[in-house]
Amino acid sequence: MSKKRYHDLVVWREAHGFVLSIYKNSENFPKDELFGVTSQLRRAAVSIPNNIVEGTTKSSVKDQLRFCEIALGSLNECAYLLELARDLHYLTPDVYRELDDHQTRTEYLLLKFMNSKGRRFSKPLPATPS
Repeated sequence: MSKKRYHDLVVWREAHGFVLSIYKNSENFPKDELFGVTSQLRRAAVSIPNNIVEGTTKSSVKDQLRFCEIALGSLNECAYLLELARDLHYLTPDVYRELDDHQTRTEYLLLKFMNSKGRRFSKPLPATPS
């Protein structure tokens, strides 16, 4: 299998790792949530690197940024769904913190990537996450 152009993007690698973490940590969610929180969280997570990849195929910066904005929306959807899973006791506090940190790192990298494409934000980018 040949290496794809998007494999070189740090933001894509971080987003892909986030998806893998989501799948691993949602395996033990209650079975009655398979078509609820589990499915919604997984679909939102997959949407992040998927939209980054699709954006790399676009020739205009405007279109590239549009797909990044969709990925950003999915990242924020994941942030809420992780809070919900924590509050429903599907995730331990430690696992929640780990996934929340991963989500924050991915968001930071995506915002930096968008900034490099010319997207300007009304507020400063967050500090580099740990």
